Amino acid sequence: MRQSEKRRLHNRYYGKTMRNAVRQFRAMTNKEEALAMYPKVQKLLDKMAKTNMIHKNKAANLKSKLCAHIAKIA
Repeated sequence: MRQSEKRRLHNRYYGKTMRNAVRQFRAMTNKEEALAMYPKVQKLLDKMAKTNMIHKNKAANLKSKLCAHIAKIA
């Protein structure tokens, strides 16, 4: 029970961190800042997929949509 509680808190923290990072990224309007932040968000998504916290296809879809967001910023 202690181990599952510890894991639950760990997963909850990283899940929330990922969602906040994606939300912050989508709110960006400066292309240079977005390009600088993209590798960090990408790394976070890859780590989440690697540890099966999110599905690998979901991580790929999110990265693709974030790339499209960068392209859309004028």
